[in-house]
This record gives sequence, structure tokens and C-alpha cells, in this order.
Amino acid sequence: MSETFALGRIAGIRVGVNASVLVIVLIIAGGLAFGRFPLVLPGRGAAAYVTAGIAAAVAFLASLLAHELAHALVARRNGVEVEGITLWLLGGVARLRGGARTPGAEFRIAGVGPLTSLLLGVLLAGGALVARLAGADGLPVAVPEYLAGINVALAVFNLVPAAPLDGGRLLRALLWRLRGDAWSSAVTAARAGRLFGFALIALGFLQLVTGRGFGGLWLALVGLFVVNAATAEEQHARVSGRLGGLAVGAVMSSPALVADPDQTVERFLHEVALVRRFSTYPLVDPSGALVGLVTLNRLRSVPPAARATTRLRDIACPPAEIPVARPGEPLTGLLPRMEGCSDGRAVVLDGGRVVGVVSPSDVARTLQLADLAAFDRYPSAGGGADVARVPDAGRP
Repeated sequence: MSETFALGRIAGIRVGVNASVLVIVLIIAGGLAFGRFPLVLPGRGAAAYVTAGIAAAVAFLASLLAHELAHALVARRNGVEVEGITLWLLGGVARLRGGARTPGAEFRIAGVGPLTSLLLGVLLAGGALVARLAGADGLPVAVPEYLAGINVALAVFNLVPAAPLDGGRLLRALLWRLRGDAWSSAVTAARAGRLFGFALIALGFLQLVTGRGFGGLWLALVGLFVVNAATAEEQHARVSGRLGGLAVGAVMSSPALVADPDQTVERFLHEVALVRRFSTYPLVDPSGALVGLVTLNRLRSVPPAARATTRLRDIACPPAEIPVARPGEPLTGLLPRMEGCSDGRAVVLDGGRVVGVVSPSDVARTLQLADLAAFDRYPSAGGGADVARVPDAGRP
């Protein structure tokens, strides 16, 4: 899930939100302000209910952030590089580069999230109880009580042994320990996730037909997400099992053909895209730093009348959204990140310089060779100026 805008950094970890998070804020704030709070605490003014609802929604997002931050910090401590955290419609996600190296590390990374939510729930419940014993009442107590309940529920839900939930990661870690095979364990956890997702969808539709309304629709939506995510995880696990041990440099297309971001689309089409057999073009500045990525799909999106005035940088995937990797990184850690505006491509950097590109066709070719038992796990690509440069705008 890509971020719409960044919030900053916590403990050096980038934190951002997707625009869809506004939907959950409105749902929680509205449901509390116009439903739950007036029902359990009648007689307050509308402004008080709305303020309490917004405060609860923001605090809930903070608790989600704490959950994901716990994952990220423990992952980093166990040697897994963390790209960042994104909050979105159905919760949060800590984006990790690669996976845990051992079952124990996987267990720790997965387990700390629900544990954090459970601890938050206990602390909030304890605080609300102390406040009530001291004579406090009303919305200032109702808000932490609600947050306590929802954090405990979040912890319990995430412990269901079904990928992509944390419980699915815990199941994978246990099976990995028993079987000694990470990828077959991941397939089992993903299958459990798909079954759980279908069960949620069925339960959601049952609630819809029995008049439960929005709650059933939301449950079905969560179930659909679980099914899709579990299916993607199973596919990734199967592919990773066949590509295990390969480095990015062994699969990438190299040299890469880089281009000047200030070149017009029209000139680039006539001088490069229509005469060279490439579909992916990293954009670099004069120092060689990656500043964007253009694919044939992006070039095709420019209307003919606008090609003479549109620069490559105007249609490029921005550098922050381009999946990048080093030649020696495991390919299995890169595959889950090859999505979004890069059209499934990734750029390989060595010392900050572009040395290659990994595309879906590169991965497909590698899988075909592996299936033919004719693939030699040759060493990953390293140094050297593995870049073919397109003439820059204004150069002879």
C-alpha cells in the first residue's frame, strides 16, 4: 500500500498515510459521535460528541501506528531492513525489505504487534478504571474505554493463524521450525488465510441478509482483502521457493539504458523507444543519481499533441516510489516490492549508480530456466559502469 503523504520519521523509520485512512477516521468518528456516545451517555451537546469521536479516531490511528512501529523496530533489531510504515483504510503495514532469516526472528517480529496492542488495551482499561474509581465519568472515560476494547480486539483478531495476519506469520514461524522449510510453511499459512478470508466474507453476507447492514459489508470487505493478500502471499512463496538463493544481480537485465529527465517525449520516442529494444528507462541526473523511471506504458499515456512539450520527468514514476535493490540482495526480498507506479519494474543500484533493471519478464525467464533445470546460479553482478546512456537533451 503506497503512501499519499509522509508524516515524518519515528526512531528513523519513515511514517506515511494513504488517503484511504480518512475513510476509517470518518467511520470511527461518525459512529461514535452520532451512535455509540449519544446512546451510552445521553444529554451531552453535539460538539462534545463530535470532539470525543474525532479524538478517539485519531487515538486509534496512533494505536495502529504503535502496533506497526513495534513490528518495524523488532524487524530492524533482527537484521531486516525497514522501508517505512503506511496507515491505510484497513489498518497499517510495516514495509520490510526481505524477510526474517530464522524462525525465531519471524516469531519475534510477528508476535510483538499483537502484544503491543494487548498492552495498550490493558493500560487504557486500567486508566479508565482508575478514573472511574476516582469519581470521573462521561466522555473523558468513555473514550479510553472504547480504545481499550478496540485494541484488545485488534490483538485477538491479529492472532488468528491465517496469513496475512500476524497469527499467520506466527504459524509460519512454528511450521518453519518444525519442517525446516520457510516457503512450504508460508504456503500453508497463506492457505489458512484464504479459508479465513472466505469465512469472513460468508459471515459478512449473512449479516447483510439478516439486516445487520454496514457491519456485514465491512466484514465482507475485510474478508476480501484477506483472501487477496493470502493468495498473493501463496504465489510469492511458491515463486520464492523456486528462486531461493538467487541474488538480484543474477536476474537483472544489464546494462540498463538510462535517459535525461529533461528530454521531451517526442524526441525520446523517435531517437530511442522506437529503435531500441527496451521497455524500461531509468532517468538519471548529471551525477548519475536516479531521479525517475519511465516505461512504455507511461510513454503511451501521453497524447500525441502533447509529446513535443512533455518532458520525461513529467510522466516518470518518482524516485521515492521506485523499488530499488543492490545486486547482492536476495531476489525473494525484492519481488513483493515490484508494484505500484513502476509497472512492476525495479532498478538495481550499485554504489548509487544504475547497473540494471529487473522486470516481470526477467523473473518469468528465470523461472522457466529453473523449471528446465538448466539455470546456473552464477555470481551476482557487481561493479563496472553497466549503463548505456541515451544522449541528453541539448547534447550533440
